[in-house]
Amino acid sequence: MLWERITKTRIRFLYVILSVLLLAGVFPLVVYALTMLDITRRALETNETLLQTTITRSISGEIANSNATFHQLLDNLTRVDDSGADLLGTAGGSESPALRSVLEEFVSSSDRIIYVTVLDARGRGIRAGSYDAQADPFLGKVLERAFEAAQQRREYQGDPVLITEFQEQFPAMLISRPLVRNDEFRGMVAVVLNLQLLVDRLAASSRNGLEAFVVDQTGRLVLTSNLAQYSIGQFMGDSPIVQEFLSWRGEVLVAGTRPFDLAAGEQVIPMLGTYSPIASLGWAVIAQRRQTDAYYAVNQMQRETTFWGLAAFAICLGLSYILSLRVVHPIKVLTESSRAIARGDFSQRIALKSRTEIGELATTFNRMSSDLEQFVQQLRDAAEQNHQLFMDSIRMIAAAVDEKDPYTHGHSERVSRYSVLIARELRLPEEEIDRLRISALLHDIGKIGIEDAVLKKPGKLTTEEYAVMKQHTQKGAAIAGRVAQLKEMVPGIELHHEWLDGRGYPYGLKKDEIPLMARIISVADTFDAMTTHRPYQTAMEPAAAVEYILSNADKKFDADAAQALDEIFHNGALKMHRAATLA
Repeated sequence: MLWERITKTRIRFLYVILSVLLLAGVFPLVVYALTMLDITRRALETNETLLQTTITRSISGEIANSNATFHQLLDNLTRVDDSGADLLGTAGGSESPALRSVLEEFVSSSDRIIYVTVLDARGRGIRAGSYDAQADPFLGKVLERAFEAAQQRREYQGDPVLITEFQEQFPAMLISRPLVRNDEFRGMVAVVLNLQLLVDRLAASSRNGLEAFVVDQTGRLVLTSNLAQYSIGQFMGDSPIVQEFLSWRGEVLVAGTRPFDLAAGEQVIPMLGTYSPIASLGWAVIAQRRQTDAYYAVNQMQRETTFWGLAAFAICLGLSYILSLRVVHPIKVLTESSRAIARGDFSQRIALKSRTEIGELATTFNRMSSDLEQFVQQLRDAAEQNHQLFMDSIRMIAAAVDEKDPYTHGHSERVSRYSVLIARELRLPEEEIDRLRISALLHDIGKIGIEDAVLKKPGKLTTEEYAVMKQHTQKGAAIAGRVAQLKEMVPGIELHHEWLDGRGYPYGLKKDEIPLMARIISVADTFDAMTTHRPYQTAMEPAAAVEYILSNADKKFDADAAQALDEIFHNGALKMHRAATLA
């Protein structure tokens, strides 16, 4: 007795859930793990920011020092003239052996100097070095601009350009200074510098996904180690980190780091970038890296922590899992059955034995499913009966209209059948075909309102009588328009006598102004009228009627509907049941 009472007693679902939570006890561990992960992540992100800042500042410092060194070398060269030696004024002027000796010694003083030239006030001079800048079209133009600046007593520093020497390509930059004595312009000294060491420094820093390059104050690329992807002078302002540097308009003095999104085609890549200004040049060193690479250590730490955390949780979750199975399984069964009902399958039943509230829920669910199945079936039967009654009523009305005119017996039913065949050939949706079927059945319903003297006249109608007969389209639209379920069918009833060329009635509509439903019914109506006997005409052969309709495509009739009629006629889908010949 006691055992029976125990086995029949339902276990509260709440108790099961509380047991799982108490036995698992993982919540404190999860909170601790997440907190430590967040602290460590922020520390690693800070380290990555410091790393990028250190790299860009180091490179910008090297570039600034190199620039200072180059200008110091240029100072040393111009001091030769300022010291009183007056090399341009010696015998031979700018072509003197003494000047050539000075320039060759100057070039040999640094492996970064590949070209030096001294020009007099007329632009003639002497050069030294391994590279002929004047023969290079790019550097030649830079030399011309430098000389123009010297004539205006200004120093000049050109943008870096790529040059090729000894089958090696490297960036070079020209700097120049005017030679002035006693306020008299005497010429110019210009030096072309090899910037490959700076490019090598950028290449050494561009590792593990980090990309370092240098832009000028307009956002154009001046130095990069990735010439396969970028070109010197390319505009880099599309990068948000470059845009931030440019927004300072040359007044930025310190480095800045921030995350941003970089658009690459249709893809948006999260990035981390840093800019460090080079004040003496107006340039900036840019470093950027994908966040997935920048925070690789963070992600790796999270993966490792998660792995070991899951291993630690396994022991706690093991016992919880055993108990959870008894909770999860019935819920899963209920969920799957509920989804089946949502899809319209009310035949699903749950075979579930449980002493918790879920067992009682399963029993109630099965009773509900059975009741729903019966109710839905009743609704479907009623809907089918209503639909059949509706269609039978439509056919009855159409037959009544046809019976009023002894010459059009079965006309509405045939036009409806032809219209549906044409619509199916045009691959229209089934819902649209259903509306077309009803509209075609009722297309002549307005003839109810036409006087018998006109409607049943055996001979040709007069102009006045024909005008009365044409009113059947609008009368039919007025009749059908009063029924809410028939409002979508009104266009076919009212406009099936409209022609594409605008010569139809009642409104003289043209082409796309006429709904497709009306255009299809027009073709079907004309075909049936031409292939049945009327008091004023003898029935034509179906092939001749089809040919007539095709010949008037895009004039009276819709070309697609006409072509569809031709297809169903020739493939046998359109089977003729011609009315008997009238005496």
